[in-house]
Amino acid sequence: MPPTHEVFNQAAPLGDHSAAEDPALVEGLRREGAEWAENEVREVGEAAGSERVRSWGEAANTYTPVLHTHDRYGHRIDEVEYQPAYHVLMDQAVGHGLHAAPWADERPGAHVARAAKFYLWSQPEAGHGCPISMTYAAVPALRHSPELAQQYEPLLSAREYDFGLRAPETKRGLIAGMSMTEKQGGSDVRANTTRAVPTSEGFHRLTGHKWFTSAPMSDVFLTLAQAPEGLSCFLVPRVLPDGSRNTLHIQRLKDKLGNRSNASAELEYDGAVAHMVGEPGRGVRTIIEMVNCTRLDCVIGSAAGMRASLTHALHHAEHRQTFGKRLVEQPLMRNVLADLALESEAATALMMRLAGAMDRSVRGDESEAAFRRLGVAVGKFWVTKRQPAHAAEALECLGGNGYVEESGMPRLFRDSPLNSIWEGSGNVAALDVLRAMGRSPESVEAFTAELAAARGVDDHYDAAVKRLEQSLGDLNELEYRARSVVELMAVTLQASVLLRYAPTPVAEAFTLSRLGGGSGRVFGTLPTDVDTELILDRARPRR
Repeated sequence: MPPTHEVFNQAAPLGDHSAAEDPALVEGLRREGAEWAENEVREVGEAAGSERVRSWGEAANTYTPVLHTHDRYGHRIDEVEYQPAYHVLMDQAVGHGLHAAPWADERPGAHVARAAKFYLWSQPEAGHGCPISMTYAAVPALRHSPELAQQYEPLLSAREYDFGLRAPETKRGLIAGMSMTEKQGGSDVRANTTRAVPTSEGFHRLTGHKWFTSAPMSDVFLTLAQAPEGLSCFLVPRVLPDGSRNTLHIQRLKDKLGNRSNASAELEYDGAVAHMVGEPGRGVRTIIEMVNCTRLDCVIGSAAGMRASLTHALHHAEHRQTFGKRLVEQPLMRNVLADLALESEAATALMMRLAGAMDRSVRGDESEAAFRRLGVAVGKFWVTKRQPAHAAEALECLGGNGYVEESGMPRLFRDSPLNSIWEGSGNVAALDVLRAMGRSPESVEAFTAELAAARGVDDHYDAAVKRLEQSLGDLNELEYRARSVVELMAVTLQASVLLRYAPTPVAEAFTLSRLGGGSGRVFGTLPTDVDTELILDRARPRR
């Protein structure tokens, strides 16, 4: 081979590593009461960090879902065909209990363990996490109707992935979807025009067009429609008890920026059979239980995406030579990588704290329930906003190599804006924080108590908490200022978790750079006295 074709100074493939060798994750698992799940979490992490699983993710996003509206004879079938790797990812996710399994597990920490596994399994492929998340989130909403919960919850929490359109009661396990938004309303779900007409048989028939329905091959959907009493929540089965298809017609699949392994459809209800969930006319109140759970998963998913991007960037920098040194040894690149690592660790620490609040709140802890109400909304706004900037900077660490599809970075970048849009974009999330503070004073008290637990150990943090108190006390044009207020709430909340539980150099670097004015607006502007070695050592992928 001619010398011009010699390949050198290229980073080797990432190869197999244990994604669970993540100090912030493991520390959070133990701290939040799920140390009993550490072996299974590590098992999931070993798989999630493997070339084999990453290849499944690549295949599922390369050969994207295909809609078949009719069979060869002209019968309406409305089926979506997925690349086989998608089903393998789903099967593994369900088998490890990433879906609704925690609702059937009475052990304290079950929801924390599930969050840790969801975080790990989302790193190699995020798209299939959408139906997994919706299945998890469907249970608390269904419990507003005990008879429906009794019928469906055991199958939603079963650890068997049983794909295919069959009557739910004949299957070994179920997947749930959610169908809320319509083209004229978007986040304003009260503008929905789908009609629900009651029948003498005790169910309703739905007629309307849903603009976004992810995972349209799910077995059941929670949806909103206008009943005679007002906007109400309904459970819509894909297949009826007699085996016939419910009249849910898939009009087309969305051609999306990212999240391409996961089919998202426009769905037409043509007199579809539906069962009311919760009280008539209280649909938003009912389905908000589902939304609060999926918003937590938005935080977890964005933390996972940051961790995956950081892993690729660090691996490249440790194997690439430039100007006589490894790239990771170059001072400016070291600054960038440490800054990315700080952002990732803060996201991971926060999502584990929120998962702990989730677990304790469903077990009756009222103070944790109050904190969760505000903390999840704040975390959803901020962590999901940080992911796109984080993904772009991590991609840039690989230079041109990161811009090509084979590196895996373009998919991480394309997926990065999704969680900030799903379940309420930035403005919706920020305004929801203000509404929560107005309607639930106990949530403000719980949030304030969470911040107070870290006061007195860091001057930058204490000053930031004081600024936040002043900002919240100023009601002048509060809605106009909502984003800046919620941003400060989020960063101080992250800092409070790090100050209490992370190594001191990590916490101090975060408060100095994020709260103390010690850095700029882009990654890679950390001050010189930051312990980059410790920060990077906690972030390095380990075999």
